[in-house]
Amino acid sequence: MRALDLDARDWGAIAVVSLLAAVLCFYGITTRSLGFDEGATVAIASQHGSALASAIARDGGNMSGYYLLLHVLIGAFGDGLLVLRFPSAVGAIATVGLIAAIGIRCFDRRLGLIAGLLAAVSLPLVYWAQTARGYALMVAFVCGAFIAFCSLADAVPGGPSKRGAWIAYIVLMVLATYSSFVAVLVVPAQLLALIRRPRAARRFASALAVLALCCVPLAIVAVRRGSGQLFWVPRPTQKVEKQVLESLASAGLQPSFHVTATTNVLLVVTLVTLIGVAIALVRADRGGETGWALAMTLSWFAVPVVLTFVYSLVSQPIFLPRNLMTSVPPVALLLALAVTDRRLPRLVAPVAVVVLLALRALQLGASYGVSPEPWRQASADVLAQTRPGDCIVFYPEDGRNPFQYYVGTGTAAVRRAPRSILPVEPWGVVKPYVEDYVSMSPSELARRSAGCRRLWFVSSHEGELNGPQRSRANRALFAQLGAELERAFGHAKVKQYGYASAIHVQLLPGIQSGLLQRHVRRQGRRGPGVP
Repeated sequence: MRALDLDARDWGAIAVVSLLAAVLCFYGITTRSLGFDEGATVAIASQHGSALASAIARDGGNMSGYYLLLHVLIGAFGDGLLVLRFPSAVGAIATVGLIAAIGIRCFDRRLGLIAGLLAAVSLPLVYWAQTARGYALMVAFVCGAFIAFCSLADAVPGGPSKRGAWIAYIVLMVLATYSSFVAVLVVPAQLLALIRRPRAARRFASALAVLALCCVPLAIVAVRRGSGQLFWVPRPTQKVEKQVLESLASAGLQPSFHVTATTNVLLVVTLVTLIGVAIALVRADRGGETGWALAMTLSWFAVPVVLTFVYSLVSQPIFLPRNLMTSVPPVALLLALAVTDRRLPRLVAPVAVVVLLALRALQLGASYGVSPEPWRQASADVLAQTRPGDCIVFYPEDGRNPFQYYVGTGTAAVRRAPRSILPVEPWGVVKPYVEDYVSMSPSELARRSAGCRRLWFVSSHEGELNGPQRSRANRALFAQLGAELERAFGHAKVKQYGYASAIHVQLLPGIQSGLLQRHVRRQGRRGPGVP
């Protein structure tokens, strides 16, 4: 493992993979509809002053640094999809370049180039590059922190000062943690890697102390908010475990995208390769710099996965593909390590690289232009069919966030939107709603719906019938609200948009129609000829 003194050819390899990543991340970046969580992002980041602080606190402080960055960008350039997703795209491009740099520093240029190419065509990395959430930036900062960590691990008593690496590690890990809480999952992996580098433990411990101090404000906000926002996350099941493995292998990203004919092929190939690398490490018990770099990379991959799985079994479930994005980069490095092994026959390595790149590209290509949560289409259809006197109800109220984005703030757009009675808020006012599962009593519904001729009922993320307790309670509340609305406005068929977290839209015909339908149903129960 050498110092990060890259020559022209090293920089050339990094530039090649970064350019490929830029093309793949920016291609079609605005074609996918704004999603449910992205709606919350833009609503939170659009606030100002105390309202912004309150919105961030309401979200538990998670991604607070990312929201602040997006707040600045929205103020300067507006809230177009390119602006909203630009930081994520830059983060993913940086991630690919940093993966290549780690491969070059820890192993060699060939391995770094292959690892960068594999990362560039990673479905989860490109997906989060095209999504207005903090995960892509978080992964980039984590990768940068690992370069600084490697430099810290090289420190020897009486050797060159590592102050620059020490400062860089702290800054990058603070930025990563403020982009997403799950960044801290790599710290135990780094501690495990230091078992074979005890001389660097003291320097690293001081860096962790400063990191912990910098994250105290974040911890306070998170503790006050509690883990309620994770109410929907189920305990690990075979279905969830497969989704996590597919994401780590870049073989899929369910439920956002459907599986393809080659999903399982890539998953099996990746898992077999990773197991083979782990067995080879145990058997060889490699020492020296290369052995330590391999052990560190395996630790980087495995420790976050094991920790989240165990924690999800004994405490609050967090075992999700998005929460394990920090383990995606080391998979690319480990695959590159396997295919560049000098013990492989000469022609096997290039064929293996081409096969892996092709399998990954097939998964990625199938995702372009797909909107699992098509709020753009759902909002357009509602607005196109709205008549004067129409009203609208959202369950949960969070659904108003992406709908408001597509309504806009212009006078003409606001006029054509149905009056919102849940939540009660005029259009054109961007107010964030985060996990607001609320209903209305019959008296509240009667008061709020006064003057409503028809009623739109828009729902998504309603809760799960077989999910965690609070998720089931939210689902029951949804059923109760739906029944109350139908009693007042009549029944209508549900139109579904999307499939990952589907959007459900009903146009309830109106009070008079509802009364007529109830009269007809009562007559039907009494039987023909009964007055």
